[in-house]
Amino acid sequence: MNLKEEILKLKKEKNACIMAHYYQDNDIQDVADYIGDSLALAKIAINVKEDIIVVCGVNFMGETAKILSPNKKVLIPDIKAGCSLADSCNPKDLKRLKEKYPDYKVISYVNTTAEVKALTDIVVTSSNAKKIVDSLPKDAKLIFGPDKNLGGYINKVTGRNMLLWEGGCHVHQRFSYSKIKDLKKKYPDAEILVHPECKKEVTELADFAGSTLAILNYVEKSSAKKFIVVTECGILHQMKIKYPDREFIAAPVEEDNIECNKCEYMRQNTLEKLYQCLKNESPEIIIDEKLRKEAIKPIDAMLKLS
Repeated sequence: MNLKEEILKLKKEKNACIMAHYYQDNDIQDVADYIGDSLALAKIAINVKEDIIVVCGVNFMGETAKILSPNKKVLIPDIKAGCSLADSCNPKDLKRLKEKYPDYKVISYVNTTAEVKALTDIVVTSSNAKKIVDSLPKDAKLIFGPDKNLGGYINKVTGRNMLLWEGGCHVHQRFSYSKIKDLKKKYPDAEILVHPECKKEVTELADFAGSTLAILNYVEKSSAKKFIVVTECGILHQMKIKYPDREFIAAPVEEDNIECNKCEYMRQNTLEKLYQCLKNESPEIIIDEKLRKEAIKPIDAMLKLS
């Protein structure tokens, strides 16, 4: 059975669309109707015309799509595809922190559960975090979570002193400062493109730091022909398609046996699981309506400000 052909047939029969994050396997990206980062996929979810949305990403992305499109059936190929960032922020712990700092506004990264979003004032993505923080009063007291690296980066570029949650992305934490420096010596004419979820010392090596989409778009403006890409290596597929005349080098990680820094949560989704998901219309993302109404408020705030 040709899985790609069968998926395309099922998609048409069931009036479904497939959304895929840049960190998905190449095969899944190739059958997707929409490919993007968290912000782009969130915006797309609002206006989807199809009856079914299949989110090829991690669980919080499926939740976000359901929050924004409650009348659609939202599916995810692997319901167990979690996120180290979302897992690092327990809603009970966030509630306790809010009680400790009652005059602080909570800014939560989109990589969080619906329960955490419901306790949040504004949701942000790596694409719009700086813009949104800049839009707030300079004397605003802010909690930023759960990614301490992204929060530290936003503090630096905005001049803020936000209180940071102690969470991190296990993928971006793995990149090796010393090995990237060595790689730069090997390719001295290559520009280093870094996602701000990386550790501070790695981000400081960057010729450009930005979200997955911003990294992709930066290449078009650059005169460089080679790029060391310091984010999950799934993005390289779209970079090679969009810029076939450029060379993209996956950044090294601390472990010697890892050539391509993949998110094992994202990669729990496979072409076979996508086929079964469409065929059986399961697993489905279900969110309690009361929770959904609370969780959509900070997302709406984000979309208005971004």
